[in-house]
Amino acid sequence: MIEIKDLRVSYGQSEVIHGVNLSAEAGQIVAIMGRNGMGKTTLFKSLIGVIKSSSGTITVGGVDVTKMPSYKRVKQGIAYVPQGRMIFPTLTVWENLLTGLEGSPTGRLPDDIFKLFPVLAEMKTRRGGNLSGGQQQQLAIARALAAEPKVLLLDEPTEGIQPSVIKDIAQVLLKVRDSRNLTIIVSEQVLSFTMEILDRLLVIEGGRFTADEPRDRVDVGEVRRLLAV
Repeated sequence: MIEIKDLRVSYGQSEVIHGVNLSAEAGQIVAIMGRNGMGKTTLFKSLIGVIKSSSGTITVGGVDVTKMPSYKRVKQGIAYVPQGRMIFPTLTVWENLLTGLEGSPTGRLPDDIFKLFPVLAEMKTRRGGNLSGGQQQQLAIARALAAEPKVLLLDEPTEGIQPSVIKDIAQVLLKVRDSRNLTIIVSEQVLSFTMEILDRLLVIEGGRFTADEPRDRVDVGEVRRLLAV
């Protein structure tokens, strides 16, 4: 569903993503773990087109999106939930959700949005800025899903969220993966959350993938050691 080949990303003369390769199938959750500063957010921003890659290719559903601007990548099926959520604080929950329809093939909210996020149904008229951190994160994910993407990118979705809400988000992601056959790529540092949802784990260090293992071969102790260094 998404394939990245020899992707390189630079800030000026400094290359920060060094020729990474990644392919993910429909209905697969791929987790990318690494310490701060290892390149996770830069990689995600390059996939959505916020940062231009210096070389390499990105294809979604067989379509080359490498040179497309962000809004066209959204129309091709990529959705992005950035670190820090970035919802519109002065808009209501309902209005925030409607902004996600810009890249929607149908132009209307999917029927399952409020089933997946019942707390949002109760708060349709509340401003986004008045929600808790966990509720804002659910709103950000729901807004991304409104476009009915093929690939969902999640950057640090558990940051600043209480454990009970983290569990809810994990369950939602598993439901969405199964019901929509969605490809999910998540950047994360919380190992317990990651192990609950992943099908495959990659470790990124210094802008390179240093490990790529299916769930049943993940060495939790080794990953924990790498994250703690």
